Parts: sequence; structure tokens; C-alpha cells
Amino acid sequence: MKILLNFFKIIVPFALAIGILWWMYRGTDWQMLLRCGINEMDWGWMLISLAFGVVPLVFRALRWRMALLPMGENPSSRVCTDAIFLSYASSLVIPRIGEVTRCGTLKSYAGVSFTKSLGTVVTERIIDSVLMLLLAVVAFFSQLPQFMRFLEETNFDYHVIVGRFTSTGWWVTILCCFFGLGFTAYLFFRLQIFKKTREKMQGFVDGLISLKDVKNFPLYLLYSVGIWVGYYLHFYLAFYAFDFTSGIGPLAGLLVFCAGTFAVLVPTPNGAGPWHFAIKTMLVLYGVAEQPAILFALVVHTIQTALVVLLGAIGWADLSFIGKKEVIDNSHQ
Repeated sequence: MKILLNFFKIIVPFALAIGILWWMYRGTDWQMLLRCGINEMDWGWMLISLAFGVVPLVFRALRWRMALLPMGENPSSRVCTDAIFLSYASSLVIPRIGEVTRCGTLKSYAGVSFTKSLGTVVTERIIDSVLMLLLAVVAFFSQLPQFMRFLEETNFDYHVIVGRFTSTGWWVTILCCFFGLGFTAYLFFRLQIFKKTREKMQGFVDGLISLKDVKNFPLYLLYSVGIWVGYYLHFYLAFYAFDFTSGIGPLAGLLVFCAGTFAVLVPTPNGAGPWHFAIKTMLVLYGVAEQPAILFALVVHTIQTALVVLLGAIGWADLSFIGKKEVIDNSHQ
């Protein structure tokens, strides 16, 4: 059983990602794609975009520390940040393992209770989900008039669009939904097992309700909003690195961003495959040709993934330098 679960957690997500990517990029002129993606890209805008990829992770670490303090845990901001960096990098290997990784890292390097920190992570996910849904609602309704006007001007026919959606496209969509639901069921199963231990569950609950004792709750909310603003700018500013996406407005970019964020819920490494599919589809809806759209998805995702790897390496190196000193310091506070 354990072997099958490991297979499901590691091999299947990679296979799903590779399958979707192969389907999307089959028959692609790679020389043209790489020439346009590297030589014609504005690296200035891309570097600005990457800077905003770091800010949300730092905000996430600071927000996490605020939730831990009321429970008598006092990790340094430095260790929290390193743990966040490492958690995102670890999720490239095993999707969704990041939550466990960062809680384990904080336990090893700051002596923080694993179950309490895990409870605060669940609280974070709830808050992030609410903010994400709010962003999606704002993006959808702000773009609804533009979509209606687009449909009128192009004599949109729903049946024609559905007819162009190949059987492979339907299978990709069905598989993404299937694996997303399967992963949710797996998490629920693991949570039920976790509940069997009363002592551990108490620490988990303490983490969940930690927000009521946060000293500066407005700052906690500000960090939460800042995280999503940073994520959005990390994505949207990359539009200006390419001529064919530079004309897409901020609200349209927000809708594309939301579509990509929901696609990442499918458990593949860093959303590879489903994210590409969602971004390409949305860009095509906004008038970008298919080849430039898949170019954008491939180049941006590759560069942003490289940033995650780099930050993970920085976090690991810094934690190696710190060693176990934080555990000793924390026990004396």
C-alpha cells in the first residue's frame, strides 16, 4: 500500500505533467520558439517580475511567524524564510509536500512544535483560498463586458468552439479534474489518520485558532493581501517582456493569473502541464496567436521554476550555515 501511495505521489504527477506538455508542444518549431523566447524577450521586465517572485515568499514567512508567536513559539524570521524557500523547492519533487517540509524544517532548526506549525499552515490555506476566490470574482466580473463584446464582434458560436476542442483536449481536462479530486481525497484520508492521536490533534487545533491571539491582526491581513499582490505582479509584469502580451491590460491579466492559479491546484510539479494549458488557452481568448501563447507559457514557467530552485538552494545553504543553533537559542527564550 505504501509503495502504491509513493507511486501516486511522485510518478503519476510527473507523468501527467509530461503528458500534457508533450501534447501541447508536439510539432513545435523549437528553433523559432527558443529564438523568440530568449533573443526577443525584454530581460529587464523579466528581472523586475522575478523580484516580485521573492517578495510574497518573504511576506509568507513573516505572516507565519506572527501566527506562531501567540503559541509560545519564537522562530527567527530568517529561519521561517529559509523554510518557506525550501518548501517551494521541495514541491517541485513531490507536489504539495511543501507544507510538511516547512513545518519539519522549523522543528529541526527552531524547535517549533510540528503539529502547531501545521495548524497555522492550514489556517493560512483557508485565508489564501478566500482571497483567491475574491480575486477570481473581481477578475471575472470586471472582464465580463469585454468577453461579451468579444463574442459579439467575432460572431461566437459555442458549438463551433466545442467542435474544435479535440478529444485529447477533453481527456486532458478530465484527467486534471480527476487527479485534483483524487489528491483532495488523499489529503482528507491523511487528516482522518492524523485525528486518531489526541495529543497531536490538540496541537493542530491550537495552530488553527492561533489567529485570535495575533497581536497585530491588521498587519497579518496586510501580509496576506501583499502575498497575492506579489504573486500577481510576479506573473503580470512578465507580459511586458513580450511584444505579443504587452498590450493585455491589468484586469485581463488578473483573470489569466486566476486561471493559472486554479490550474496549479492539480498536483503536478509547480503546476507544469495544467498551468501551461490554462495560460495558453486564456491568452488565445485575448487574441494572442497559439504559438506565441505557448511560447509565453513555456518561457515564463521555466524561468519562474528556476527562481524557485535558486531560492530553495539559498534556503538550504543558509540553514546549513545556521545548523542547530536556533533550537538552542529558542529553548532559552
